[in-house]
Amino acid sequence: MAKIRLTKNELKKQKEALKRYIRYLPTLELKKTQLVAEIRLISQQVDKIRADIERFEKALFQWVAVFGEEIDILSLFSIDEIITSNGNIAGIDIEIFDKVIFKDEAYDFYQMPLWVDSGIAACKEEIEQKARIQILEKQMKVLREELRVTIQRINLFEKVKIPESRENIRIIQIYLGDERTSEVVRGKISKAKIQKKKELALA
Repeated sequence: MAKIRLTKNELKKQKEALKRYIRYLPTLELKKTQLVAEIRLISQQVDKIRADIERFEKALFQWVAVFGEEIDILSLFSIDEIITSNGNIAGIDIEIFDKVIFKDEAYDFYQMPLWVDSGIAACKEEIEQKARIQILEKQMKVLREELRVTIQRINLFEKVKIPESRENIRIIQIYLGDERTSEVVRGKISKAKIQKKKELALA
Protein backbone atom coordinates (compact mmCIF):
# COMPACT_ATOMS: atom_id res chain seq x y z
CA MET A 1 0.00 0.00 0.00
CA ALA A 2 1.36 3.44 -0.93
CA LYS A 3 2.12 5.83 1.91
CA ILE A 4 -0.71 8.32 2.46
CA ARG A 5 -0.66 11.86 3.77
CA LEU A 6 -2.35 12.23 7.13
CA THR A 7 -4.17 15.47 6.25
CA LYS A 8 -7.76 16.71 5.89
CA ASN A 9 -7.25 17.16 2.13
CA GLU A 10 -6.12 13.55 1.82
CA LEU A 11 -9.12 12.43 3.88
CA LYS A 12 -11.45 14.29 1.49
CA LYS A 13 -9.63 12.77 -1.51
CA GLN A 14 -9.94 9.22 -0.09
CA LYS A 15 -13.66 9.69 0.69
CA GLU A 16 -14.33 10.91 -2.85
CA ALA A 17 -12.40 7.96 -4.31
CA LEU A 18 -14.37 5.50 -2.15
CA LYS A 19 -17.66 7.10 -3.23
CA ARG A 20 -16.57 6.83 -6.88
CA TYR A 21 -15.61 3.13 -6.55
CA ILE A 22 -18.87 2.24 -4.78
CA ARG A 23 -20.91 4.14 -7.37
CA TYR A 24 -19.11 2.53 -10.33
CA LEU A 25 -19.17 -1.05 -8.99
CA PRO A 26 -22.91 -1.73 -9.73
CA THR A 27 -22.32 -0.54 -13.33
CA LEU A 28 -19.55 -3.12 -13.72
CA GLU A 29 -21.73 -5.82 -12.12
CA LEU A 30 -24.55 -4.99 -14.55
CA LYS A 31 -22.13 -5.10 -17.48
CA LYS A 32 -20.87 -8.51 -16.31
CA THR A 33 -24.46 -9.82 -16.11
CA GLN A 34 -25.25 -8.50 -19.61
CA LEU A 35 -22.08 -9.99 -21.10
CA VAL A 36 -22.70 -13.42 -19.52
CA ALA A 37 -26.31 -13.39 -20.83
CA GLU A 38 -25.24 -12.33 -24.35
CA ILE A 39 -22.46 -14.94 -24.52
CA ARG A 40 -24.94 -17.63 -23.47
CA LEU A 41 -27.46 -16.41 -26.06
CA ILE A 42 -24.88 -16.41 -28.88
CA SER A 43 -23.66 -19.87 -27.83
CA GLN A 44 -27.25 -21.15 -28.04
CA GLN A 45 -27.62 -19.60 -31.50
CA VAL A 46 -24.43 -21.33 -32.68
CA ASP A 47 -25.62 -24.68 -31.27
CA LYS A 48 -29.00 -24.28 -33.02
CA ILE A 49 -27.41 -23.39 -36.39
CA ARG A 50 -25.01 -26.34 -36.11
CA ALA A 51 -27.92 -28.69 -35.36
CA ASP A 52 -29.84 -27.24 -38.33
CA ILE A 53 -26.82 -27.76 -40.62
CA GLU A 54 -26.44 -31.35 -39.42
CA ARG A 55 -30.13 -32.12 -40.12
CA PHE A 56 -29.91 -30.32 -43.45
CA GLU A 57 -26.81 -32.30 -44.53
CA LYS A 58 -28.44 -35.64 -43.63
CA ALA A 59 -31.54 -34.74 -45.66
CA LEU A 60 -29.37 -33.44 -48.53
CA PHE A 61 -27.25 -36.59 -48.74
CA GLN A 62 -30.39 -38.75 -48.84
CA TRP A 63 -31.81 -36.48 -51.56
CA VAL A 64 -28.60 -36.44 -53.65
CA ALA A 65 -28.33 -40.26 -53.41
CA VAL A 66 -31.58 -40.53 -55.39
CA PHE A 67 -29.84 -38.96 -58.41
CA GLY A 68 -27.09 -40.93 -60.12
CA GLU A 69 -25.23 -37.99 -61.72
CA GLU A 70 -21.79 -37.11 -60.34
CA ILE A 71 -21.74 -33.30 -60.47
CA ASP A 72 -19.42 -30.97 -58.58
CA ILE A 73 -21.97 -28.36 -57.50
CA LEU A 74 -19.33 -26.26 -55.73
CA SER A 75 -17.61 -25.61 -59.07
CA LEU A 76 -20.75 -23.83 -60.32
CA PHE A 77 -20.44 -20.87 -57.93
CA SER A 78 -17.96 -19.20 -55.57
CA ILE A 79 -18.03 -16.84 -52.58
CA ASP A 80 -17.52 -13.26 -53.73
CA GLU A 81 -17.86 -11.49 -50.38
CA ILE A 82 -19.18 -11.93 -46.84
CA ILE A 83 -21.08 -8.76 -45.87
CA THR A 84 -21.12 -7.70 -42.22
CA SER A 85 -22.19 -4.58 -40.35
CA ASN A 86 -21.25 -2.99 -37.03
CA GLY A 87 -23.32 -3.63 -33.93
CA ASN A 88 -23.14 -3.04 -30.21
CA ILE A 89 -23.67 -5.35 -27.26
CA ALA A 90 -23.38 -3.99 -23.70
CA GLY A 91 -21.38 -1.06 -25.05
CA ILE A 92 -19.00 -3.30 -27.01
CA ASP A 93 -18.56 -2.90 -30.77
CA ILE A 94 -19.12 -6.19 -32.59
CA GLU A 95 -19.35 -7.50 -36.13
CA ILE A 96 -22.82 -8.66 -37.28
CA PHE A 97 -23.46 -11.09 -40.13
CA ASP A 98 -25.61 -9.71 -42.96
CA LYS A 99 -25.24 -11.96 -46.02
CA VAL A 100 -22.91 -13.79 -48.38
CA ILE A 101 -22.58 -12.56 -51.96
CA PHE A 102 -21.96 -15.40 -54.41
CA LYS A 103 -20.51 -15.33 -57.90
CA ASP A 104 -22.30 -17.78 -60.20
CA GLU A 105 -20.44 -19.60 -62.94
CA ALA A 106 -22.16 -20.03 -66.33
CA TYR A 107 -23.31 -23.55 -67.16
CA ASP A 108 -25.43 -25.22 -69.83
CA PHE A 109 -29.00 -25.52 -68.55
CA TYR A 110 -29.74 -28.22 -71.15
CA GLN A 111 -26.85 -30.48 -70.15
CA MET A 112 -27.27 -30.12 -66.40
CA PRO A 113 -30.01 -32.14 -64.65
CA LEU A 114 -33.02 -30.24 -63.27
CA TRP A 115 -32.05 -30.77 -59.62
CA VAL A 116 -28.77 -28.79 -59.97
CA ASP A 117 -30.46 -25.40 -59.36
CA SER A 118 -31.98 -26.70 -56.12
CA GLY A 119 -28.62 -28.23 -55.19
CA ILE A 120 -26.83 -24.90 -55.70
CA ALA A 121 -29.45 -23.08 -53.59
CA ALA A 122 -29.05 -25.70 -50.85
CA CYS A 123 -25.25 -25.41 -50.85
CA LYS A 124 -25.43 -21.61 -50.72
CA GLU A 125 -27.78 -21.80 -47.75
CA GLU A 126 -25.34 -24.08 -45.90
CA ILE A 127 -22.38 -21.80 -46.67
CA GLU A 128 -24.36 -18.79 -45.36
CA GLN A 129 -25.15 -20.62 -42.15
CA LYS A 130 -21.48 -21.57 -41.66
CA ALA A 131 -20.43 -17.95 -42.31
CA ARG A 132 -23.02 -16.86 -39.72
CA ILE A 133 -21.44 -19.23 -37.19
CA GLN A 134 -17.97 -17.77 -37.87
CA ILE A 135 -19.23 -14.24 -37.17
CA LEU A 136 -21.09 -15.36 -34.03
CA GLU A 137 -17.91 -17.04 -32.77
CA LYS A 138 -16.00 -13.79 -33.38
CA GLN A 139 -18.64 -11.99 -31.32
CA MET A 140 -18.20 -14.49 -28.49
CA LYS A 141 -14.43 -14.04 -28.56
CA VAL A 142 -14.76 -10.24 -28.27
CA LEU A 143 -17.40 -10.49 -25.51
CA ARG A 144 -15.43 -13.10 -23.54
CA GLU A 145 -12.37 -10.85 -23.57
CA GLU A 146 -14.51 -7.92 -22.39
CA LEU A 147 -16.01 -10.15 -19.68
CA ARG A 148 -12.52 -11.13 -18.50
CA VAL A 149 -11.49 -7.45 -18.23
CA THR A 150 -14.77 -6.54 -16.48
CA ILE A 151 -14.34 -9.32 -13.90
CA GLN A 152 -10.76 -8.13 -13.28
CA ARG A 153 -12.05 -4.59 -12.65
CA ILE A 154 -14.77 -5.84 -10.29
CA ASN A 155 -12.18 -7.82 -8.33
CA LEU A 156 -9.85 -4.81 -8.27
CA PHE A 157 -12.60 -2.59 -6.85
CA GLU A 158 -14.04 -5.15 -4.40
CA LYS A 159 -10.79 -6.68 -3.14
CA VAL A 160 -8.28 -3.84 -3.47
CA LYS A 161 -9.52 -0.29 -4.10
CA ILE A 162 -12.58 -0.16 -1.80
CA PRO A 163 -10.90 -1.91 1.20
CA GLU A 164 -7.76 0.22 0.64
CA SER A 165 -9.71 3.49 0.64
CA ARG A 166 -11.70 2.47 3.74
CA GLU A 167 -8.48 1.58 5.57
CA ASN A 168 -6.84 4.88 4.52
CA ILE A 169 -9.88 6.83 5.75
CA ARG A 170 -9.76 4.95 9.08
CA ILE A 171 -6.02 5.67 9.54
CA ILE A 172 -6.36 9.37 8.66
CA GLN A 173 -9.41 9.80 10.92
CA ILE A 174 -7.57 8.19 13.85
CA TYR A 175 -4.56 10.42 13.26
CA LEU A 176 -6.62 13.61 12.93
CA GLY A 177 -8.65 12.60 16.01
CA ASP A 178 -5.43 12.13 18.00
CA GLU A 179 -4.18 15.51 16.72
CA ARG A 180 -7.38 17.23 17.89
CA THR A 181 -7.12 15.56 21.28
CA SER A 182 -3.47 16.67 21.58
CA GLU A 183 -4.44 20.24 20.64
CA VAL A 184 -7.16 20.28 23.31
CA VAL A 185 -4.74 18.90 25.93
CA ARG A 186 -2.03 21.42 24.94
CA GLY A 187 -4.62 24.18 25.03
CA LYS A 188 -5.71 23.21 28.54
CA ILE A 189 -2.10 23.01 29.73
CA SER A 190 -1.32 26.47 28.29
CA LYS A 191 -4.48 27.90 29.84
CA ALA A 192 -3.56 26.38 33.20
CA LYS A 193 -0.04 27.87 32.99
CA ILE A 194 -1.38 31.32 32.13
CA GLN A 195 -3.88 31.09 34.98
CA LYS A 196 -1.12 30.07 37.40
CA LYS A 197 1.07 33.02 36.28
CA LYS A 198 -1.84 35.39 36.85
CA GLU A 199 -2.41 33.96 40.33
CA LEU A 200 1.32 34.31 41.19
CA ALA A 201 1.34 37.88 39.91
CA LEU A 202 -1.64 38.78 42.10
CA ALA A 203 -0.16 37.10 45.17
